[in-house]
Amino acid sequence: MSQTKEIKMKWVVLANFFNNAGAAFLWPLTTVYMHNYLHQTLATAGVVLFIMSCAMIIGNYLGGWLFDHWQPYKTALASVSVATTAVILLIFFHSWPIFAILLVVIGFGDGANITVINAYAASLKNRNSRYVFNILYMALNLGVVVGTLLVGFLLSLGVTVVFSVTSLCYVAFLILILCTFNVKVSRDTSKSVTGSNKTHPQVIKFVWTICLVIVATYLSYALWKSVMAVHMTNMHIPFYAYSLLWTMNGFLILFGQPLVNKLAPYLKLTRQVEVGVLIFAVSFFILIFAHTFAFFIVDFIILTVGEMLGLPGMPALIDQVTDPSETGKYQGMANMGISVGRAIGPLYGGIIIDHGSYSLLFVSVSALMVVSLILMTYSAKRVRSLE
Repeated sequence: MSQTKEIKMKWVVLANFFNNAGAAFLWPLTTVYMHNYLHQTLATAGVVLFIMSCAMIIGNYLGGWLFDHWQPYKTALASVSVATTAVILLIFFHSWPIFAILLVVIGFGDGANITVINAYAASLKNRNSRYVFNILYMALNLGVVVGTLLVGFLLSLGVTVVFSVTSLCYVAFLILILCTFNVKVSRDTSKSVTGSNKTHPQVIKFVWTICLVIVATYLSYALWKSVMAVHMTNMHIPFYAYSLLWTMNGFLILFGQPLVNKLAPYLKLTRQVEVGVLIFAVSFFILIFAHTFAFFIVDFIILTVGEMLGLPGMPALIDQVTDPSETGKYQGMANMGISVGRAIGPLYGGIIIDHGSYSLLFVSVSALMVVSLILMTYSAKRVRSLE
């Protein structure tokens, strides 16, 4: 297949949608399926999810390294092929322990997929990285909304149907990669803070502080996908109400994210991330006082505003300050931060609740985000001196 000049943004966005829609069919199902259908303990399910997250971290790193040192197109094909093959095998082999093994393989493939998609997005020369990553985040959330809404209906038809539809998403993802991702990747050094062909050591320190913020925010976010369901049901709030919060979150992002793009002329990207993460942190502190579903709705709206401003801004900020020749490496670091946060979040939440309280948990994660944000802000000031 001949190589075109540059990938179109619509294909990167569509790839992110297919990847996240497919993944969203699986993540709400895994714990329930292992516990209720395969008759494994919740502790066993937690261990499997932790190993899956670790495999995803390895995939994040390897995908970024191969993107920089091998061929981006072949890296994309290899990573998507691994995940797609494992998902197709789930249709026919979903008993214990093969289900857990294939889940770990999917985690590894998706870890590389996420990094490769972000690296391709960062290579776009005709669009501002801030705009690109905001649109990419919209596609991610649209995929999550579609996947999580459909899986509830499909599960009643049997897990084979769920895995079959999931496979269709991944096959469409693979076909899209095969047909549109064979492009030249930009290595234009003018995007770098220093304009050189190597990222400055001070900038590297700044990237590490951004990654620390990423770990803190996604560790906190993981609590909403784990212990918060228990917390709300303990308050006699029905589970369907908890699910409605995620639907609301998805639609708010779909309609609100385009408005975030309009902030570019008025708000520097660093400041946008700082404001977003601070709002995100405040939303967890407010949870101390939440005792009704209406209060949780208000809090989740606040969290979503912070999410829209802060979360997609962090990979865009990393792309903005690092050298394009190392795009895969640093986008891989960002995605490793996400995977680390997701891996340790439920474990951290469980430990704090067992030995303390929900209030202590909310205060601690708020403090963790604020401290990491202070470190990032301090580092950002040192990087500005290089400009």
